[in-house]
Amino acid sequence: MKVETPEKTLRDPKRPFLSDVRTLRKRAREHMEEGAVTRGYAADRDTVLRLLNEALATEIVCVLRYKRHHALADGPVAETVAAEFAEHAREEQEHVDRIAQRIVQLGGEPNFSPDGLLSRSHSEYGDSADLEAMIREDLVAERIAIESYGEMIRFLGDDDPTTRRMLEEILAVEEEHADDLASFLSGRGERSAQ
Repeated sequence: MKVETPEKTLRDPKRPFLSDVRTLRKRAREHMEEGAVTRGYAADRDTVLRLLNEALATEIVCVLRYKRHHALADGPVAETVAAEFAEHAREEQEHVDRIAQRIVQLGGEPNFSPDGLLSRSHSEYGDSADLEAMIREDLVAERIAIESYGEMIRFLGDDDPTTRRMLEEILAVEEEHADDLASFLSGRGERSAQ
């Protein structure tokens, strides 16, 4: 009776196993100017950079919209909602920073130019001054972000696991934001604020 070693049972014959150490070391020294992007990077880098710059623009627009809504919030529950707007703005700014860092890691340049910001963004800015309308605008923007990030994650698959993981983490925060905003519209947020 032939006994297979655990190493043999775990290997997928269709996929190569790890390279030997010499090969890894040799490849690491090739194209060092590429930084974190190694030969194993399987995604279309130009497309990933374009998508990340669109996500960056979307997050910048969200930061600006939330900051505006924080400043303009007025009404009986405005203090609680305004605090939520401020928290969301801070978290969206963290997304801006993470996305910009990833763009640089991939050898691109983050596009912070205000020229064309709205055309690059997936979400809109909005100009409501009514508290309920502001909440609705923000909820629509969060739902757009959820759809966009979901599509990007599916597009990346296993071709760029680092970017995919970052987007999955950002997506989870966007889902929390949408839930927070929906709770204000349903009255759940108002009750918890009182």
